[in-house]
Amino acid sequence: MSTNQSLPEAYISVDVETAGPNPSQYSMLTIGACTINEKPNTFYVELKPVNMNSVPKALAISGLSMERLAERGLEPAEAMRQFEAWLKAQTPTGQRPLFVSFNAPFDWMFVCDYFHLFLGRNPFGHAALDIKAFYMGVTGVPWAETSMRTIGPRYLGDRTLTHHALRDAMDQAEIFRKLLEERQRKTIKSGDTQ
Repeated sequence: MSTNQSLPEAYISVDVETAGPNPSQYSMLTIGACTINEKPNTFYVELKPVNMNSVPKALAISGLSMERLAERGLEPAEAMRQFEAWLKAQTPTGQRPLFVSFNAPFDWMFVCDYFHLFLGRNPFGHAALDIKAFYMGVTGVPWAETSMRTIGPRYLGDRTLTHHALRDAMDQAEIFRKLLEERQRKTIKSGDTQ
């Protein structure tokens, strides 16, 4: 059963790779997104940097090249138009897209900034759901136990995040889908004992 059909929100897993830690100084370089379904619909785009500022460690982690993206990346306005069109196509009538990410505050600040900067609007509105915080709520663990080192083995086996935006978005979607199922099982079990 599709999670999107059972809830008013259409969950969209989003991951970005960037040239540095904040959108006021650094560029968003790639966006990967997918629906939360078991057979997700996907979106991926590489963006032309808005400037050449970069943190070497960020580029080393992602393997992205500022020079290559400056030549081949999509203009940010076009990339955000394409992302918005994809979101509209994935959001069933009567639902709204809800941004879901692992460490959502980081990814959200870049996506929100770029939507407003280049389109003047954000189709996600003003809300994002953080998988780490959701995991904390479902399992009752402290914040210190919400890292990918802890969560990944439980839901992804021996797979680790690749720092490719689409692959990571898909892995995040799998974690979130399993967390939703786990929450539902706990809700049913607690309902049976009352």
